Amino acid sequence: MEHALAVVGPEEVAKDLVREAGELAAGVDARLTLLCVISEDEYADEREALEAIPEADVSYSVDQALEGARSFASDVGIEELSDIDIDYETAGAVGDRAETVLRGAETHDCDHIFLTGRRRSPTGKAIFGDVTQRVILDFEGPVTVVTE
Repeated sequence: MEHALAVVGPEEVAKDLVREAGELAAGVDARLTLLCVISEDEYADEREALEAIPEADVSYSVDQALEGARSFASDVGIEELSDIDIDYETAGAVGDRAETVLRGAETHDCDHIFLTGRRRSPTGKAIFGDVTQRVILDFEGPVTVVTE
């Protein structure tokens, strides 16, 4: 592992994942990127909610969403990695989760991905798709998945 990508989320398991990724990356002197992904639906819901506030001239641009995601990744990094000797960078993205994680790994030249997964039945995966499964199948390197 030379450069790992850890997908950041608000769940406790995602924060634990960042810590584990940081410890592993530090142990092999690898670089680490923390990526927070906002789905297109989450972005649309937030934008709609802000625009629905009466008498407020509030807008929510993609740039604001990206900065918010990057800032969240930074906050998690500070919280989880402060006592680990590792330099890391943060990034935010808006889009389809699986595609965005894969694109983020490619953009940052990562050779290992850390992400959380949910336990779902094979039928649920077939009907609704599964981000974790798509990343595992489409990424050209190791993927570490942590579940609750």
